[in-house]
Amino acid sequence: MRFGRRRFIKYCVGSAAALSLPMSVLGKLEEALAAGTELPKVIWINGANCTGCTVSLANLFSTTGPADITDLLLNTISLEYHTTLMGAAGDLAVQQLKQTALGSYVLVVDGGIPTAFGGHSCLLWTDQGQEVTAMEAVQTLAPNAAAVLCVGTCASYGGIPAGNPNSTDIVSVSQLIGSPTINIPGCPTHPDWVVWTIASLLAGESPPLDAYNRPLQFFQRKIHDRCPYEDGIEAKTFGIRNACMEELGCKGEKTRGDCPARKWNSGTNWCIGAGGICVGCTESGFPDRFTPFYKLEYSYSHYNKPPPPQPTPIENGGLSDTLNSLRTITGQNTEAGWVGPDVNNDGKVGLAEAISALRDAAAQ
Repeated sequence: MRFGRRRFIKYCVGSAAALSLPMSVLGKLEEALAAGTELPKVIWINGANCTGCTVSLANLFSTTGPADITDLLLNTISLEYHTTLMGAAGDLAVQQLKQTALGSYVLVVDGGIPTAFGGHSCLLWTDQGQEVTAMEAVQTLAPNAAAVLCVGTCASYGGIPAGNPNSTDIVSVSQLIGSPTINIPGCPTHPDWVVWTIASLLAGESPPLDAYNRPLQFFQRKIHDRCPYEDGIEAKTFGIRNACMEELGCKGEKTRGDCPARKWNSGTNWCIGAGGICVGCTESGFPDRFTPFYKLEYSYSHYNKPPPPQPTPIENGGLSDTLNSLRTITGQNTEAGWVGPDVNNDGKVGLAEAISALRDAAAQ
């Protein structure tokens, strides 16, 4: 199933509450799409990343909206280059990118940018026999872009690829190009955040940003302030329902986002709701600034069970009388779980082994 601009407008209107789109933006977006003018094309490049943000964005849609992210990007905002979603490859894909870069386009970057070794630890494509690095691609494409969107924490702030020891000297896009970018962080980012930002840009509005260049619409409040377990008991160990996990290392007090209200996978659940902690993935400095993720308050000591008392070894010749005495007392053969060693290799064994061996012989 494919859809055009009219269906995209219908989707945005129907999902305005979920996407937090104001009606002013919806009105301008409808005018822009209805005008039939050529919309900005999108060049989406992947640096040092796991492609998780693309996967997250693809999970946005269902039968109630556009069929999938490919439909949205191809039919609404003209996705021209995205190695994960496009059908073209090799020289054909490179030519498509170069042709798009001659006109108006929005540059979307997903992933951090390695700068060590001249950037050659992250190669994006080959053009006429010359390898093009992620660093070179961003430096070439960003200055002429109508807007630069950093999708995910890796592109926004460096993220996990830039974590210690950062052997490839990964930096954020804004650090590389020396100018601000619109950052939509998260590991991965939430699909609603991306769609809202794209819709605002299509409507000709630049979304208000915070000090870290994140849309204020989503990153104004701390996660802890919205958490339903904020006033609950303090959990001392995992697995306690409806309990605040700040003492276990939850970073919700230091992290901004609307995850508790928006949730993930079409409102199904979120990290804390699933029994985990917030690890601060939308913040600059993640992950190093927030490690260790878990705070060990309680632990279990290793317990060594003491060995049972060692019975006095019995000479083989006197074993029969001893067993008969035991049978008289217990009325049955004794089955023991402990076997004493024949430490001197002289035929003297623990009593339990002798009793068990005799019982086995009688059974035969």
